[in-house]
Amino acid sequence: MKKLKSAAALAAVGVLALTGCSGGSSDAQAINVNAFSVMEAANEPVFADFEKTDAGKDVEFKTSYGASGDQSRAVAAGAAADVVHYSLETDITRLVDEGLVAKDWKDNATDGIATSSVVVLVVRKGNPLGITGWDDLIKPGVKIITPNPGSSGSARWNILAAWAHIVGNGGSEAEAKDFVTKLLGNTIALPGSGREATTAFTDGSGDVLLSYENEAILARQSGADIDYIVPDDTLLIQNPAAVTVDASDAAKSFLEFMTSPEAQADYAQSGFRPVIDGVDVGDVQGANDPADPFPTPAKLFTIDDTFGGWGEAADKFFGDGEDGNPLGIITELQQSTGKTGDE
Repeated sequence: MKKLKSAAALAAVGVLALTGCSGGSSDAQAINVNAFSVMEAANEPVFADFEKTDAGKDVEFKTSYGASGDQSRAVAAGAAADVVHYSLETDITRLVDEGLVAKDWKDNATDGIATSSVVVLVVRKGNPLGITGWDDLIKPGVKIITPNPGSSGSARWNILAAWAHIVGNGGSEAEAKDFVTKLLGNTIALPGSGREATTAFTDGSGDVLLSYENEAILARQSGADIDYIVPDDTLLIQNPAAVTVDASDAAKSFLEFMTSPEAQADYAQSGFRPVIDGVDVGDVQGANDPADPFPTPAKLFTIDDTFGGWGEAADKFFGDGEDGNPLGIITELQQSTGKTGDE
């Protein structure tokens, strides 16, 4: 028994030691940041710059990253969070419905958006298949990787970008269904998160990865031997952030800092398009053109203009069929094609 108690004591010491490894002082105020997976690397310079401000000088960041929907559901179930930053607005509104985030969370200069990007097509170095746009993805034999819409916010942006390619250019919903069905037919893997999808692709799976522009840029910065194409028409990705109702003043200050010119410049260096004007972006390594890293597509669709906002799009496209509600269009297509993420 004494040996067991000693082992337990040593284990406790180990846990305490790990807890103290974040670098904060004993009287530092913790800010728990709960975010979607692709923010992990991008947040580090933003944290560092915030800690240089008066509001951040005694702050210690504690972080949790994962697939956007999974992260949001974890907070709803009780996971610690002061600042939440997700791929989709619906992952914030879930917390509003639970009383964990205030209803007026969007009442600020950026309408609650902290980071933005666009959907791009990531290909092998040199683009051996000659991919130029969406229509090339449904050609026979093209192997696609995209995250699973059931868990990943980036997957939902990706699929809606494909849908918008049809309806936004005058096509019908029936034609859009046919296009997405063919795209899913060419999909060989649906990993759980955007980050997992990028890892699968850079490890050698697939011919094309549907992804955020910032993920492609970060992968190239990290040495991945890939190229990426910004299609002539694509979808603007807007990632929301908010504080929980019990968040400290420091957490609220950090949320404001996230959309400051300084923080937006940091995020730009990780490949995110600024959500405010007047940001000194500078050269962005890993971009197709570092001096002009964020070209404007010929057609840039938005969730509000093309789909009526996430409040309408979420159920229409991704409804799970629970409580007598119909399946969403994409959910149904995933089931009919057998592309549910379990293959």
